[in-house]
Amino acid sequence: MTVLQIASALIVLAGAFGAINYLFLKLPSAIGVLVVALLASIVLLGLDMLFPALNMADEMRRTVMSVDFSDALLEGMLGLMLFAGAMHVKLSDLRAQWRVVVLMATLGVGLSTAVVGFGFSWLTGMPLAIALVFGALISPTDPVAVLGVLREANLRKSLETKIAGESLFNDGVGYVVFLVLVGIAFPSISGHGADPGAGHGNAEAAILTDAALLFVKEAFGGAILGIALGWMTFRVMRQIDDYALEVLITLGLAFGGYELAVALHISAPIMAVCAGLLIGDVGSKYGMSDETRRYVDGFWKMIDEILNAVLFLMIGFEVFAVAFEFDLIVAGAASIALALIGRLTAVAVPVLLLQPFRAFSGGVIPIMTWGGLKGGISVALALSLPEGEWKPLILTATYMVVIFSIIIQGLTVTKLANRYGREPDLM
Repeated sequence: MTVLQIASALIVLAGAFGAINYLFLKLPSAIGVLVVALLASIVLLGLDMLFPALNMADEMRRTVMSVDFSDALLEGMLGLMLFAGAMHVKLSDLRAQWRVVVLMATLGVGLSTAVVGFGFSWLTGMPLAIALVFGALISPTDPVAVLGVLREANLRKSLETKIAGESLFNDGVGYVVFLVLVGIAFPSISGHGADPGAGHGNAEAAILTDAALLFVKEAFGGAILGIALGWMTFRVMRQIDDYALEVLITLGLAFGGYELAVALHISAPIMAVCAGLLIGDVGSKYGMSDETRRYVDGFWKMIDEILNAVLFLMIGFEVFAVAFEFDLIVAGAASIALALIGRLTAVAVPVLLLQPFRAFSGGVIPIMTWGGLKGGISVALALSLPEGEWKPLILTATYMVVIFSIIIQGLTVTKLANRYGREPDLM
């Protein structure tokens, strides 16, 4: 199939499954599309088992595997989604919560990576370095999934800002941590293969040094590029009063800035978030007329909704790329508990560290723990790993965590939030 045929099929199916959800299931839109796609996949697998001659599952598996989910998300859709999500988070709200957001997006991701990595290594016998890679790809919350649920949850403003802001930034930080750990776990990828003439200690030191430099370059480089491009775009938009052109300029910023970051080998997700925050707040206030603001907001909300539906559809169909053997399913079930423990650690430690200096409502830890959804980014990162004996286990565990997170946590986080709804809206 050509790229255009695949894109057309995804749009048609996303619309059809969205209509089925709207008419019958009545779940939140993105989750509903995922559930319908997952059910359709399971039905195809069941029919293939009952009627092997049909060979439908194998044909579907070939079609799914022909679509590079990892590239489609990480190199295409992600920049638009992060930019769209960031545009609707106000800097003034984020400024009030910046300490919590920064700690959870940095210290929290690191703690969760360690908890999940060490636990997964102990449970499965996987080498620690590779298990930490799994911890890194499963620890960040997915801003696409989180922001989609927040639209339905009606949370308190301060809590919504914490969850949304953290999900936007810990995604970028988690991606950088993942790249660093992949370089350590798979030295041939990072260019530090075994060198007979080099001492073991020197090789490790070189890898760790390169890893630290990579982290600094990716994280800070992405932020600087995003702010710089966002500011230049804002200055141009101040001179223009044409809503169609200004919508096009923001689209060019999201597409072009993301690809420029990829070409410069810096964090494209962090670039997209920083540029989106600047345009969505400063650019919206001082660089757009009221008419332009309405059109820009409406355009990016529509892009967000469409790509959300397509992404969740793709996640549902990725079941064909997963190996469901008994041992892998058991490990995947255990990894769900590990991911929740890691998420609890990532939330509780920063909150407890800040508690002497500010007040928190009692529902912050349980709501942020249960509301930290995993999503397509984790699946894409798992699929991007080099082939090896541990990849099927990592992919199966990742998929099970993501499905549990989106469906079970996503459908119940509103009830949990309502349970604490009468508590004062503390910082």
